[in-house]
Amino acid sequence: MTGWRTIFMGTPDFACPTLQKLIDHGENLVAVVTQPDRPKGRGQHLMPPPVKELAARHEIPVYQPLKVRDPAFVEIIRELKPDVIVVVAFGQILPKALLDIPPHGCINVHASLLPRYRGAAPLNWCIINGETETGVTTMLMDVGLDTGPMLLTRTTALDENEDIASLHDRMSVMGAELLIETLDRLASGEVVPQQQNDAETCYAAMLKKEDGLIDWGRDARSIHNQVRGLAVWPGAFSSIADQTLKIYRTRIADGSGEPGGVLKSAKGQLEVACLSGSLLIEELQLSGKKRLDIGSFLAGFPIPEGTLLGSGSDKEIQP
Repeated sequence: MTGWRTIFMGTPDFACPTLQKLIDHGENLVAVVTQPDRPKGRGQHLMPPPVKELAARHEIPVYQPLKVRDPAFVEIIRELKPDVIVVVAFGQILPKALLDIPPHGCINVHASLLPRYRGAAPLNWCIINGETETGVTTMLMDVGLDTGPMLLTRTTALDENEDIASLHDRMSVMGAELLIETLDRLASGEVVPQQQNDAETCYAAMLKKEDGLIDWGRDARSIHNQVRGLAVWPGAFSSIADQTLKIYRTRIADGSGEPGGVLKSAKGQLEVACLSGSLLIEELQLSGKKRLDIGSFLAGFPIPEGTLLGSGSDKEIQP
């Protein structure tokens, strides 16, 4: 426990384990800052961010500025006199006026091994690009995009079949643990910030719906990585009989044939040829239908061998 006056800034589920760790560690949380409530669901009712709900359960004051760069909000933070600000997946860029307030800086938990994968979707792109390891980094924030000095890193192996949902959950916990270690070691003077090497970076751009479009004229491993990396959103998709087919889970196989062609379709198995190798599709969803395992899907929608899957469409599929 540092005893520092701490402000936490975060919004989605990914940020909650870090906030919970700060609470459990006995840190002096003077405020939580999160995004405004947003409309969700078919009824478009206003829903609070997960971080707000967690803070409310622990009776921590919550602020939800529309823009953190608003001078009036910056003044509110200044009056709270934080020693440190912890930032995890907050969703807005912090201005220099706010970054300069805490004497121990603004510390960000970033879900990659910086300087690799700066940007909005590091976990997704490390999977899509076929990385075999990943991790989390704590860093002192500056005005650049994930460019500040690094504090600590923690590395983990990435299984070839792990998808974004599993990795997201693992990294949120790993990041929370690393943040607590970072604060403790900063307080004791054990951490020396290290500048990033800009030459080693790559940009993890925000995902777009069209990123999910499957090109069967690629090798099986590349498409498998695309499916894994986009399994939460937007989902990898193809088409069959003019309907969108979202594909959520695959395995690599060694079949061959015309790219996009169905090689096997029987006994709960659907194998599709790629440019090199093939994919066994294990979980998928047809437009307007439920997400199903392959056995259940084929029982209600048989796909003959020789069927050619198309390039899909970006029409939204309702769960």
